[in-house]
Amino acid sequence: MKNKSAYLLGFHEIDQTKLALVGGKAVNLGELSRIEGISVPDGFCITTEAFQRIMQETPSANALLNQLSVLKTEDRMQISEVSREIRKVIEEIVMPHDIAEAIIDYLTESGTEKAYAVRSSATAEDLPAASFAGQQDTYLNIIGREAILHHITRCWASLFTERAVIYRLQNGFDHHKVHLSVVVQQMVFPQAAGILFTADPINGHRKVVSIDASFGLGEAMVSGQVNADNYKVSGGRIIDKKVATKQLAIVPLPEGGTQVQEIAPEKQQSQTLTDKQMLQLAQMGRTIEAHFGSPQDIEWCLVDETFYIVQSRPITTLFPIPKESDTDNHVYLSVGHAQMMTDAMKPLGLAIWLLTTPATMRVAGGRLFVDVTHRLLSAKGRPSIIETLGRFDPLVKDALTTLIDRGDFIQSLPENEEDSGNNDKGATPPNYQALNDYESLGGAAKVAADLVNDSQASIEILKQNIQTKSGSELFDFIVEDIQELKKHVHSTLSFGAIMTGMNAAAWINEKMNEWLGEKNAADTLSQSVPNNVTSEMGLALMDVADVIRPYPAIIGYLQETKEDNFLAELPAFEGGKQVKAAIEVFLTKYGMRCAGEIDITKTRWSEKPSILIPVILSNIRNFASGAGKQKFEQGLQEAFKKEQELIDRLQPLPDGQPKAEETKRMIDLVRNLAGYREYPKYGMICRYFIYKQALLQEAEKLVQAGVIREKEDIYYLSFEELREVVTTNQLDYALINQRKDDFKVYEKLNPPRVMTSDGEIITGRYKRENLPVGGLVGLAVSSGVIEGRARVLLNMEEATLEEGDILVTAFTDPSWTPLFVSIKGLVTEVGGLMTHGAVIAREYGLPAVVGVENATRLIKDGQRIRVNGTDGYVEML
Repeated sequence: MKNKSAYLLGFHEIDQTKLALVGGKAVNLGELSRIEGISVPDGFCITTEAFQRIMQETPSANALLNQLSVLKTEDRMQISEVSREIRKVIEEIVMPHDIAEAIIDYLTESGTEKAYAVRSSATAEDLPAASFAGQQDTYLNIIGREAILHHITRCWASLFTERAVIYRLQNGFDHHKVHLSVVVQQMVFPQAAGILFTADPINGHRKVVSIDASFGLGEAMVSGQVNADNYKVSGGRIIDKKVATKQLAIVPLPEGGTQVQEIAPEKQQSQTLTDKQMLQLAQMGRTIEAHFGSPQDIEWCLVDETFYIVQSRPITTLFPIPKESDTDNHVYLSVGHAQMMTDAMKPLGLAIWLLTTPATMRVAGGRLFVDVTHRLLSAKGRPSIIETLGRFDPLVKDALTTLIDRGDFIQSLPENEEDSGNNDKGATPPNYQALNDYESLGGAAKVAADLVNDSQASIEILKQNIQTKSGSELFDFIVEDIQELKKHVHSTLSFGAIMTGMNAAAWINEKMNEWLGEKNAADTLSQSVPNNVTSEMGLALMDVADVIRPYPAIIGYLQETKEDNFLAELPAFEGGKQVKAAIEVFLTKYGMRCAGEIDITKTRWSEKPSILIPVILSNIRNFASGAGKQKFEQGLQEAFKKEQELIDRLQPLPDGQPKAEETKRMIDLVRNLAGYREYPKYGMICRYFIYKQALLQEAEKLVQAGVIREKEDIYYLSFEELREVVTTNQLDYALINQRKDDFKVYEKLNPPRVMTSDGEIITGRYKRENLPVGGLVGLAVSSGVIEGRARVLLNMEEATLEEGDILVTAFTDPSWTPLFVSIKGLVTEVGGLMTHGAVIAREYGLPAVVGVENATRLIKDGQRIRVNGTDGYVEML
């Protein structure tokens, strides 16, 4: 078939270079038609230039498009109304004569009596980052010139269905820049059709092909009207079959269009494809995947023993696999789940963390993962690492246990190889000084105080010395200082203090349950411990509220202002100088903190103090003056009361005196060391902020030199890339744009706790019985039972809390601590026994359940719930 118009292209003329002309769907069909051994029904494409022409020649459509472009996703009623008007205008357009004539010529040459599928193909469709699947319309079994021309116009109009408009808004696509081409493809009339995924769409396993199959046209399955068989193929063999009861099929009508038809009863439970056909189709899928270079979502039809491929698009929901230099099996654990920060990180944030950590880590999807393969290969070391990880996160423990028990991915090393070549520092914690005899070190309290003082002195030296550094010398200085950071954060004495406090708490919980039948006694004993820099931060912000409380004009100003520089305006108010000074004192000590603070590129409170305004206002509204000190004192009294109660109850028991003495010793360890648990990260974040300020000064010079457009562009470079740019004053800005596009994709992904080098996501389960009906299971990390209003928050800046609310969120790092003073309970999707949110919840005496899968979606904002922090579940009331 020859090309007879600038507005039309045959499949044989289409390749990746024509994306702007024909859209993603048509490009993929053009590519598919070139693959040897792949059959594609013939067809052609009306290019986007035709669509742009009819839009340009229709002023009313453009006026409506301008109206649509200023709307937001929440303007649902207006979106519905304006998009309906645009569709009406486009559908009533008379197609330009030359375009219509060219289409008719094509149809005449291939046979106007044939049936065609008329499909939309948008320029933002079937791309690696956004599939847009199902957003525009498809029409099947269209027969005759007039019907085909009419349905082409309907496809153009479908660019403005309400669902397509909202999808573009959600994915950040400009309505003016997304154009539509239309694919006209000869229909095939299959006895069976379906979808093939070249990676398992449920768990991401890249070596498993998943096939959905049913009788008739595949449209029935895509639209959810009929059940489908599911087959899984891996390594050239069928590993699973699920044959569905197939009562209906969609079939073509002789006069055009389709209808739903009942399947004969004797055929309803029969297998759609033979085993041979499954294997043949799976191999075709692998061929197509190899051509496109990424896992594919493929639509297929079976006609008289021949498979036809009618579409292929990237699978956009798969989490990327960490890259390795070998082909061995690897098991990865999410660092973000351990650090309570599962958001994607920008390249500079990833680079600084990788310079800081002693662990062997990999990057995928903007997240960090630790490779624990070697420890799992060791039959001797395996139980220890799994048990250690399980103490922090039972879901990780169960996922790893499931993987080991399967026996198909991790094999045990021979005994003589178990200890060879093990350089995986990330798998287990380093050896630590188990501080059993504190007398030689001056006691537990002195150990913790000395560690803090040494770190603070080092930070002050850093502040002074970094001021004289610039250019390449600054980068050398930061690399050198990171060694000092590591010395403080990862020292055996520091780790020993943390682990000793944790082990003492575990001992108390175990022994008090055994001796007295009391669960989680250490939770109460952990309240209001000294020297906890994170919990003290929350109380310090309550003190700031006390300073503001007497000044109604300032409160009114804070309720209204949206300005980041609000501090500069405060002196104009009565009491403003005192308030400004109080906030600045707070920021001097805590201003380097923020949500997701392990990523150096995240905005710090000192950089945007307005983040704290909602929390300050909540404190003013919910508490009286002096409530911070009162709250700390109340926790202190409850801890002392619990200590005395336990000692009194132990005394009368057999061997009561030694039991009481040992318990008292363990309580002292908890009280003196639990607070230090929060300091090493604080010290690290202090240093990060100093590094960041120095790097941003270099960024300002790059902006002035015209090398970058804004200071924050440096966040999309690695540390060494940034050094090179600072040294040479040269940068290909396309790299920044590409990194920004990548980051937008990564932001939408949910990182798995555990994944393999095959891309398989291993999901853990809680092993729990006797849960209430409808209860959401999680990990109990802070004892007590509380009922209240759920306040579902994903962003600290949206925090409008009332006293007695229960905070429900994805995760909490130290930056969320100021909210803890206003709430009565905590529920998170991510977390473990010793993550920051759990530690602070115990210190504040808040019942808390963490690791509740999908909590922010299953619990509605404002819903009344009950949190059982003793047994680890949440109930809807």
